[in-house]
Amino acid sequence: MSTRDTVLAAAQRLLTTDPTASMAQIATAAGVGRATVHRHFASREDLLHEIGVRSLERWAESQRAAGLAEVVAAGDADRIRACLEVLIDAFVVDADEIGIALTDPTVLNAPDLRERADALFTQEVTLYAAAQDAGVLRADVPARWLGHSLYGLLIAVRDALVSGDIARRDAEALVRSTFLEGGAAR
Repeated sequence: MSTRDTVLAAAQRLLTTDPTASMAQIATAAGVGRATVHRHFASREDLLHEIGVRSLERWAESQRAAGLAEVVAAGDADRIRACLEVLIDAFVVDADEIGIALTDPTVLNAPDLRERADALFTQEVTLYAAAQDAGVLRADVPARWLGHSLYGLLIAVRDALVSGDIARRDAEALVRSTFLEGGAAR
């Protein structure tokens, strides 16, 4: 792993548990000097922007790996539910590992990151709409609302993991059951 990747990994872990951590604290967590961190990232905002880029890459990869587009096109209820489960599990891992990207204003407000996030969210909403059409998810709410609900659950699981309110081994199942059972078709 490169020094840049080491710094990013340490920053992701630290900022998820302490969103106000300084560049000096990030350097300590990465086992490097502050000057090394600044060689790779001129500012805290640059570092957070890169975390945002990486989180969006993981989101896009999760959608590809789950076969989101193919599953939506097929419209098969079993495949849609399986795709939802795979995505939720991947999202929980991401929330645990790079949870800062879910709520940090630098990440959320950067125009380029916002544009990409909106596009990924729109793709994901097609899955929720297909799930509604197939009877997997309730159809009496907007598909976009289901996406926002899952996003809220990801923030909740991140916070619950950080505070120790749930065990890591239970996280995926808790989010899956809350989303899929709480949003189940009636």
